[in-house]
Amino acid sequence: MTHSVRPRRRAATALAATAAVLLVAGATTGAASPAPRAAAAAPDIALADVKADLAQLQSIATANGGNRAHGRAGYQASLTYVQNKLNAAGFTTSVQQFTASGRTGYNLVADWPGGDTSRVLMAGAHLDSVTAGPGINDNGSGSAALLQVALAVSRTGYQPAKHLRFAWWGAEELGMVGSRNYVSGLSSANRAKIKGYLNFDMIGSPNPGYFVYDDDPTIEKTFKDYYAGLGVATEPETEGDGRSDHSPFKNAGIPVGGVFSGADYIKSSAQAAKWGGTAGLAFDRCYHSSCDTSANINDTALNRNADAMAYAVWTLSA
Repeated sequence: MTHSVRPRRRAATALAATAAVLLVAGATTGAASPAPRAAAAAPDIALADVKADLAQLQSIATANGGNRAHGRAGYQASLTYVQNKLNAAGFTTSVQQFTASGRTGYNLVADWPGGDTSRVLMAGAHLDSVTAGPGINDNGSGSAALLQVALAVSRTGYQPAKHLRFAWWGAEELGMVGSRNYVSGLSSANRAKIKGYLNFDMIGSPNPGYFVYDDDPTIEKTFKDYYAGLGVATEPETEGDGRSDHSPFKNAGIPVGGVFSGADYIKSSAQAAKWGGTAGLAFDRCYHSSCDTSANINDTALNRNADAMAYAVWTLSA
């Protein structure tokens, strides 16, 4: 984000309907109508898979000066890692180039074939870190979970009604440069096709809160419904307003939403009573620091938020 207990497995959200066959006396043949197809339930996103990707991002940072920042070798290696996995899973990927602070930056965009291309659901996360550290919570957490949600689309052969597009943004830490570049480059017609944008920036904070963006009622309700099913209370997300990649989409009139586990704001006593953790400490005391490593992750928050991401993608694209 720009500066300025094992979770319960989710039950299926839809039940398959049963076709009734009426047996008529004396009839020589009988044909039953086929059962209506059930709405697809979102898959569980395995925590171990998300953490394996985070370990790779940590290794990339370690091998490239300790960070994955815009214009640095660690960012390019991170993008290549994500793109290779998406290509192997059948996504159509493209890399968009831009310039910020005298360095070349890149966005990675991945489209899942199929769905109504006049109705696009996008989900995104920024892939860059600050120069001070590897950025594993900020924002390896959102990037890795988003990658696993995208791979789950491929693995399950999901065929949504809407067209799915995933994005990993560059230079967010310099003021959402990559996502601003993407949105400003859209024609008015292509901008109108995007029916929603979901943003995931810092979802594994070590002293976590459970915050839901309150920008769009439908998207907000989707995430709140998921957490209500877990018995986890949420609060409206305010810390990241204007500080992450949903902002360019929101400013363009596109409905936005997402989840967030907190950055440098301080957890209150009431929040600690509700969510656990430590009152009086930041949600992420390693925010924008060298200690934002693979040790700087709360597994429960990461697992819940990754599953919430999948639930929202499946629900909102159906």
